[in-house]
Amino acid sequence: MKIERVELRMVGVSLRFRFETSFGVEDDLQKLLVVVHSDGLEGYGEVTANRVPGYSYETSQVAWTALEEYVLPLVVGRSFDTPAQLLQALSAIRGHDMAVAALEMAFWDLEAKAAGVPLWQLLGGVRTEIPVGASIGIQGSVEETVEVAQRHAAEGYRRLKFKIKPGWDVKPLRAVREALPDMPLTVDANSAYRITDARVFRELDELALDYVEQPLAHDDLVDHARLQAMLSTPICLDESVHSAADARKGLAMDAGRVINVKLGRVRGHLEARRVHDVALAFGAPVWCGGMLELGVGRAHNLHLSTLENFTLPGDTASATRYWGDDDVIEQRLDAVDGVQQVPCDGPGLGVTLREELLERLTQRHATIG
Repeated sequence: MKIERVELRMVGVSLRFRFETSFGVEDDLQKLLVVVHSDGLEGYGEVTANRVPGYSYETSQVAWTALEEYVLPLVVGRSFDTPAQLLQALSAIRGHDMAVAALEMAFWDLEAKAAGVPLWQLLGGVRTEIPVGASIGIQGSVEETVEVAQRHAAEGYRRLKFKIKPGWDVKPLRAVREALPDMPLTVDANSAYRITDARVFRELDELALDYVEQPLAHDDLVDHARLQAMLSTPICLDESVHSAADARKGLAMDAGRVINVKLGRVRGHLEARRVHDVALAFGAPVWCGGMLELGVGRAHNLHLSTLENFTLPGDTASATRYWGDDDVIEQRLDAVDGVQQVPCDGPGLGVTLREELLERLTQRHATIG
């Protein structure tokens, strides 16, 4: 398929609630959408970077620059038969995985549409119903944390994940566990702790958590392995895994026993499948993490989650939980009793853009090619 032209569209959106993590507070977001045009078809991708460089050095503005000035000039006007060929053309680009991933995701959508099949089939998926959980940010009090947890449990979510940071960890989780003794619970530290904080995780070890996500630095597999040896609760690696090679090293040294797969972090679907396959070979379950995506990114996450080793509930909670009626796609990606249906309104990604809403939300727009 020939990449005839690519549209970049920066949109400004507001969350329905304040979302706090160890990085800070997010409420007003910038999201970068990528639309690839080829032979009358459109493929959709979404950059998962945030407005500020907390989770990653990549931001939505950095991704725009990377795409416009470096990535797209290498591919616009050229033809590619497979996503692998596309990525090979970009092999000289070091890093900027979220920017490259959005383009790669859009190409997968194009390829599935050209073949007349839903994306999940092209990826090799095995199901169309995806159990999902909810991610709960740092709240203002322990009581509020328990109330929010009980509300989401009542809505049917299959797992509740709580953001933690030093000074906000054991006490709120202990209260939630007392209120919801049978609910699958996890915590996500987003690299906020050090190995000297092992005592905190030994206390959390007593609360029957499904896993502890990325407790230590993003580039420190050694101390993750040391911490894992102290715990019965599995460690889940997130920021530490940017490739299948990272997953293999982390699992081989027992730095973690679960992998959070994020499309943007690993450069797209092709490498995400490789991470999935490595984890499967190690007998380690995976799940699909979220980055507060709009409908395009959320739909890609659901299609990816159809692969066989995505056995733990992911972060693809109901879109209306985040955006109300202001999601950028026509389809409502909302969970029922903790289960999301993979969008299949036509081949490819199975979603359509809300053009009028996009025009209203757009802060910046460009066409390359």
